[in-house]
Amino acid sequence: MPIPPKASRRTDASPSPTRRLPAAIWALGFVSLLMDISSEMIHSLLPVFMVTVLGTSMWAVGLIEGFAEATALIVKVFSGVLSDYWGKRKPLALLGYGLGAASKPLFALATTTGLVLAARLIDRVGKGLRGAPRDALVADLAPPEMRGAAFGLRQSLDTVGAFVGPLVAMGLMLLWANDFRAIFWVAIVPGFMAVALLLFGVQEPVPALAAPRHNPISKANLRRLSASYWRVVAIGAVFTLARFSEAFLLLRALQGGLPAAYTPLVLIAMNLVYALGAYPFGKLSDAVSHTTLLAWGLVVLIAADGVLAASSHWAWVWAGIALWGLHMAMTQGLLATMVTDTAPTDLRGTAFGFFNLMSGLAMLLASTVAGVLWDQLGAPATFAAGACFSLTALILLWFWRRPGVS
Repeated sequence: MPIPPKASRRTDASPSPTRRLPAAIWALGFVSLLMDISSEMIHSLLPVFMVTVLGTSMWAVGLIEGFAEATALIVKVFSGVLSDYWGKRKPLALLGYGLGAASKPLFALATTTGLVLAARLIDRVGKGLRGAPRDALVADLAPPEMRGAAFGLRQSLDTVGAFVGPLVAMGLMLLWANDFRAIFWVAIVPGFMAVALLLFGVQEPVPALAAPRHNPISKANLRRLSASYWRVVAIGAVFTLARFSEAFLLLRALQGGLPAAYTPLVLIAMNLVYALGAYPFGKLSDAVSHTTLLAWGLVVLIAADGVLAASSHWAWVWAGIALWGLHMAMTQGLLATMVTDTAPTDLRGTAFGFFNLMSGLAMLLASTVAGVLWDQLGAPATFAAGACFSLTALILLWFWRRPGVS
């Protein structure tokens, strides 16, 4: 079955040069930015805090992270489904951001690993609750011909927070002589600012006609999620297999001689490239074939993996990190746009929920495989495997574009 034109290229009229994104899209972007600053100020220091201050074992650190990410994955599906059933996005997003902000004081108060685990679970429940409804809200607010720009802008501002947070944390660690708890208290401020901005700065659009409530995951509704949508999910999952956790970028930089105290610079550099590129590439996706741009993103990821596999010398490592950030800028907002274009309007939350779940499970699998390969065969094998997964996704994308393939 040929792919509907909408899934592979933009068919909407080109946006007017004077057309601007709604203010609510900008507000959602700054909500993400503030919450990411708050979260990354803590998460960039939390493993060191647990091991050096609380005396937590490395096994326990891994267990806490595994439980936390698994919790977020499960909640994402249900929050998306609930937002479609309820017909409202903002209340669930507000609850999710509120839980994220409420978890921050617990990190500052933690004197045991158990309280850190509780804080991480609350934080991940919040992340899972807000993810799919927030993305569906962006899709609802954005003009159809500007969806790529809208998702690119939100992702760009989100990523600004992802490098500002570690940067602020590093500066305060130097200024306050490694006072972890004082920094965790400061992280509370941008978290609650994010909640206030969402509450007062974003107005959810009112549908023209109030649709009756329905079960988004009934058999009839799941059949409305087209083959084109499930192909986007499949491509996204294989893509994520190739893009394992950024923790391995940190480890590769350590092998190249970067002092441990400065490893957050890796994420700062990657997210800087990501932030600078996300909005321009989002706008570009409104004017070019989605699958072509995604294919080029995969080519960049293959190049990043190849460079990182080749050598641990600092020049190669930093080049690989920059390419990694570039491929993120080219693809992450684009995949969200492709989900929006292939899902029914009233099932957008459900569609994002399933997409996030499959991508998240792929990330867990990819990171596990990457860790085993690193332990058994070394870092080059890990990045070579990532390049192989990227090539697999590129082949799937080629088949997807071929006429007559269902």
